[in-house]
Amino acid sequence: MARKRSAGSTPATVALTAAGIAFTLHEYDHDPRAASYGLEAAAALGLDPAQVFKTLMATVDGRLAVGIVPVAGQLDLKALARALGASKASMADVTAAERATGYVAGGISPVGQKRAHPTVLDRSALGFATVYVSGGRRGLDLGIAPDDLVRVIGATVAPISRS
Repeated sequence: MARKRSAGSTPATVALTAAGIAFTLHEYDHDPRAASYGLEAAAALGLDPAQVFKTLMATVDGRLAVGIVPVAGQLDLKALARALGASKASMADVTAAERATGYVAGGISPVGQKRAHPTVLDRSALGFATVYVSGGRRGLDLGIAPDDLVRVIGATVAPISRS
């Protein structure tokens, strides 16, 4: 008989629990018509958008990579390429991102992806005791210390966002 998962159980929460990393779960009612899922999360949870981060997949010199930036900003693709020692980057195809991570777009978590990808977290995250990232589905965010996030996903920290 299959074991039933709890409402907050995702590959991200399973990976954090297995790694012994402290985190908090924050659920909210997701509106699929929202113009920006990240800004929707910040508003629904009553958080500063600078503290809520989105996980974006890019193709960097032909390979998938992850950029994690504040929801109110944009991923600077040139800065992401520089941070990874590459020459060029572009946004990844949504289908390729979903296939490589095991998550649905709008709910891609930087934690618990099907395959590990080079990952860069925007430097601004280090200014907070806790940052919020997708928990692995739309309507679920994780609160986590940025140093713990960096450690569990093996991220590089660099300035990769722009307003």
